[in-house]
Amino acid sequence: LDRKMLDSNQPLDRPKVVFLGSGDRRPKILKQVDELRPIIERYAEVVCEDFDFSSDMSNCDADLAIVLGGDGSILRAAKKMKAKQLPVLGVNLGKLGFLADLQPANIESAMKCIQSGTYRLVDHLMMNCQVFKNDELVVEDVGLNELSILGGPPFNIQQIDLFVDGELATSYSCDGLIISTPVGSTAHNLSAGGPILRKNLQAFVISPISPHTLTVRPVVDTADRVYEIIVSQPNDSTCAVLDGQIMTELTENHRVRICRANSVFQLIQIQGNNYYQTLTEKLGWAGSAIKKRPSQ
Repeated sequence: LDRKMLDSNQPLDRPKVVFLGSGDRRPKILKQVDELRPIIERYAEVVCEDFDFSSDMSNCDADLAIVLGGDGSILRAAKKMKAKQLPVLGVNLGKLGFLADLQPANIESAMKCIQSGTYRLVDHLMMNCQVFKNDELVVEDVGLNELSILGGPPFNIQQIDLFVDGELATSYSCDGLIISTPVGSTAHNLSAGGPILRKNLQAFVISPISPHTLTVRPVVDTADRVYEIIVSQPNDSTCAVLDGQIMTELTENHRVRICRANSVFQLIQIQGNNYYQTLTEKLGWAGSAIKKRPSQ
């Protein structure tokens, strides 16, 4: 989609749409596709479909992607689109749905909003992750949630060195380390005790998992820096894991490099969605959302 057109809320008549979802993992999505397709086709032209994320989307001429499922489906879609990120409208068929927060019953009103221009396009930071072995690049990919250093058997404490812009920042004794985007701050990072970041902030969160020193705490830093990780004493099964997928096993000769990706994940936000209301509903926070603005 044309960024200027989206940001200025101009109408978009009959956009070309890619229909995506994890039908190979969740068969009920295919049933939902059959129910939603006639509604979507009233307002848009479906030019491509992929329900096992096996298609090459590089030549697909589309304006936006409609992703059915949960946040996991959106992560798979973002990884599949790589450098050619289409704006995403996420339809929630999962449990939490921080990204896929549109309910199926509201798909028609959402398509009307896209046609009329009553929506916003919100950019989200993505990370570029490279793994080197003895200075030779062995694997590279982009992620939307987080890069995790995780160790399996024999489950010893790991010694992990963190470098920021080429300088040693600290050495962790811990079970693992997470470098998260704001989108991923409500995922593994949150479970590890890290902070929640507003999704469009340009920052990374560095969160050690079960650090041996109690004074070690998560750190938030700008996304304009380069972060490098070396596991000086890895376990036999220590791995670099990007958005839940293993990139490679790590030895003391590997170096993991994380920086801002050139690609930007774009989420279509329909009017009426409120960030803190989403947090309250999804995380089960006590109390209720504020209904009116306090008096000045």
